[in-house]
Amino acid sequence: MKKLIPYIVALAVVIAPFLLLAQKTPQQAYDMNINGVKVIVQPSGNEIVVVQTVIKGGVQNYPANKAGIENLAINALTECGTVKDDKNSFKNKLDKVSAQVGGNPGMDFASFTLNCIKSDFETVWPLYTDAMLTPRFDAKEFDRIKQDAINFIRADESSPDNAIDKMAKQTAFAGKNYAKDPEGTVATVGSLTAAETKKYWQSVLTRSRLVIVVVADLEKAVIEKKIKEFLSKVPAGAPFTLKKESYNPPANTFKPRERENATNYVQGITSGPQPGTPDFNAFVLAMRIFANRHFIEIRTKNGLSYAPQSWFSAGATSYANISVSTTDPDKYIAVARNLIDKIKKEGFTAAELKNEKTGYLTGVYYRQETNQAQAAAFASNEVLHGNWKRAIEIQDDIKKVTLDQLNETFRKYINNITWVYQGDPKKVTTALYTQKETPKIPEEKKGF
Repeated sequence: MKKLIPYIVALAVVIAPFLLLAQKTPQQAYDMNINGVKVIVQPSGNEIVVVQTVIKGGVQNYPANKAGIENLAINALTECGTVKDDKNSFKNKLDKVSAQVGGNPGMDFASFTLNCIKSDFETVWPLYTDAMLTPRFDAKEFDRIKQDAINFIRADESSPDNAIDKMAKQTAFAGKNYAKDPEGTVATVGSLTAAETKKYWQSVLTRSRLVIVVVADLEKAVIEKKIKEFLSKVPAGAPFTLKKESYNPPANTFKPRERENATNYVQGITSGPQPGTPDFNAFVLAMRIFANRHFIEIRTKNGLSYAPQSWFSAGATSYANISVSTTDPDKYIAVARNLIDKIKKEGFTAAELKNEKTGYLTGVYYRQETNQAQAAAFASNEVLHGNWKRAIEIQDDIKKVTLDQLNETFRKYINNITWVYQGDPKKVTTALYTQKETPKIPEEKKGF
């Protein structure tokens, strides 16, 4: 018996952490309808409480000449104080318990989030709801955050990467919602007043636009009571549905702009499947594999850029991006378009698909380690896909993607491209970007 004791102790040491982990495993997520608002709850298995209130609409909520208004409104909720607390009092109360309350605008929805430990929830919840229900929009503080926003926009414009991305979206989506920047422009933000921004906030804080996500170990009755009291003070509002649009450029186009950069910047935008459609998951994987091939072809094999990129922007208007900074833009377009043709002809491989499934899922679960990241995943899947459960069923969905689906979606969506260029106009030949046939790769010396 004595000989068995060391083994029993050793076994206990190995098993104990897993038993503890099992005890802390979150219960199953669920949703409920409170006063007409969907409330999604994920028991967290820890002492952190995250509540995220989502306001649907994003850039669809305001005209182009008011771009930036939602960003200022969200910032003003905490930076201008509330009816009960001025800015300093509000922040001091949060600092006392090391809690966080704040929000972010977005292309498709804005979010306003509470993050605190469970024992402080009763203290922080009234501050959180007061910020949304009775914001002060103090004129002096508003002018301060407006100037901060303008300074941020100017700094953003000085970045070549940000400048080319903004130009690409404004060109591809000209006259449409996605041409708007949630941060706004110097002109649009500079013209906004505290009064009109407050009025705007009151117009979008309606139950018809809200989704609320709770990631916390709180009793269902507590959640229901708190949110019901909050929503009783929020107007119902007119019915709202997020509009989804497809981007399908009819031809290759090219728009150059002279800019004194250290190198030349090129970005292309083309189509992509809408969230919630059968092609979506396969295209996500296809673009990630393409990004790897694009990097290898452009940087490793041809030395045309130190940081070639390609990615899929999934939203109410989904689109694929290809971007590069290079001293030889003409050779880049030839290499990039030959790569696209090769993939369309030969397809991706089974090994690439298998590896990407593993890599993608690892990244998804790694990014969802915090309560706040989980809340964001539930929110985006509910707003964009109409299915919050996708956040926890993604593994099964991704595993179902076949090689045929992967190749078919790439062929289907990567076609005509809207190209923009910033740099030396003498270095680029427009016809190479707009012609239907793929340019031949020149044999001149590689340049970095």
